[in-house]
This record gives sequence, C-alpha cells and structure tokens, in this order.
Amino acid sequence: MPRSRKLRIALLVFAFLFLVLGLWAFWIEPACLMTRSFTLQIPRWQTEHQGLKIAVLTDLHVGSPHTGIEKLKEVVARTNQEHPDLVVILGDLVVQGVVGGHFIEPEPIAEVLRGLQAPLGVVAVLGNHDWSFDGVRIEKALRGAGIEVLENQAHHVQHKGKAFWVVGIADLWTRRPDVEGSLHQVEGADPIILITHNPDLFPEVPSRVSLTIAGHTHGGQVNLPVLGRLVVPSKYGQRYAMGHIVENGQHLFVGGGVGSSILPVRFRVPPEVVVITLQ
Repeated sequence: MPRSRKLRIALLVFAFLFLVLGLWAFWIEPACLMTRSFTLQIPRWQTEHQGLKIAVLTDLHVGSPHTGIEKLKEVVARTNQEHPDLVVILGDLVVQGVVGGHFIEPEPIAEVLRGLQAPLGVVAVLGNHDWSFDGVRIEKALRGAGIEVLENQAHHVQHKGKAFWVVGIADLWTRRPDVEGSLHQVEGADPIILITHNPDLFPEVPSRVSLTIAGHTHGGQVNLPVLGRLVVPSKYGQRYAMGHIVENGQHLFVGGGVGSSILPVRFRVPPEVVVITLQ
C-alpha cells in the first residue's frame, strides 16, 4: 500500500475517532446522570450517627445544555430513590455564560427542589454563579421551598437522640467566608459537617470539623487519560478537583456536579448525584 494512502487512512481514522469522542463529550455523557455512592470513615463521628446517609447535589446549573427543568426532576427523583437522611445543595443552581445554554429563573428551580425528601431536611449554600445573578432572590426562593440556606451559619441537627451540626460557609469568590466565626456558633462538642461551595477553603478548616463537603470544580468537566483534569477552577490545580481527599487527617469530599459552565462538555466526568454514608 502506498505511503500516501496509509496516511489518508490514518487521517480518516483519526477524524472518525475525534468525531465520536466529540459526540460523546458534548452530547452523550452530559446527559447521562449517574448515582455514585461512598462510605467514609470520618473522625469524631458518634456511634448514634453511624450509617447516616447524605445526598450531595452541587453545581446544578439548571439551563445549561442537557440540564433543564426535566433533568432537574430526574435529579430529585434519583436522590429520593436513595432515601437519604439529609440532603445538601452546594450552590450554583443557576447558569450564566455557557455555550448553548439558556437562563432559567430561580423560582421554578426551587419549586422542583421542593420535592426532595429527607427526614433531617435539605440544607444549602450558594455559589459564585448564584451571587453573580442575585443571591438574595435565590435564597428567598429556596427558603420558600422549605430549604435551609446557610451563609456563615451553623445549623443544629438532632438524630437518634444525639446532635450534630451542619455549618454553611459563604462562597469564597463572591462573598466573605467566615470559618472561625461560623464555628463559634456551634455549642458543645458535637460533630460538625462543614459545607461550602468552593473547596479552596479547605486549608482554613480546623481539625474539629469531621467532614468538609464542597463542589464548584465540576471535576474539571474533562478528565483525560494520563493527563488528568487539565482545567480546574482552583488555585490548587487538581489537588481538590473531585472525590474524597484526606490531608493531615482531615476529610474533604468534592462533588463533580450536574450541569456545566463555559463549555457544555463532560468527558469521563459524568453528571452525578452523590450519596455519602458516614461511619
């Protein structure tokens, strides 16, 4: 076979693979909602709370391609199927500036989220996209749907005769997060779960916190073999990109999110509902 023909065949194969991967990353994977379950053994967690299930929803970005109101209803249904004890929403409910997306008002988003079912309630923090739009309006919509919104506040939870705290810290990029002041609101020595939108706050979290849960990164949206997650919106690069991270005995979990921003692409980082069982 002539060398020129081999080259043409190789180029055609490459073009075909590029097309297939493009279709997967822009059209198929972003529409494939996954449920991922984790069991974490965390410090200072009481025996009475063993087996507590927390559903984690982050970066819904409702209005991004493949993530409209109908997809949000699927997220809620998928979450309820897991029968969580507590649901945490980690911000960026709305979307601004994604190719092919369209803005959806916060009120219909909150109305769908009203359907979340958890005996210990639904607790939320807001993200940078929320505040770039209108954080006060989004908070009002969520509260109207029965969702507790925390902004540098501590929320007391009673479970099986014992208490723990959910402390919600304000967004790092658009607000004034106050870890120390928020933790001062905690009474006694009960366990603490800290939720915030941006994981870059993690190095400031003291050891008395049993678990920090964050979002924001979308897992980089693209996770290439060998090269990894090349674009992560964090000053720490891939360090806090996604998943369960333990540093100096402290635990962080970063969710990969549901929607997308800037480009409507996901490759090896499918949209997810996360369920964490605590031990």
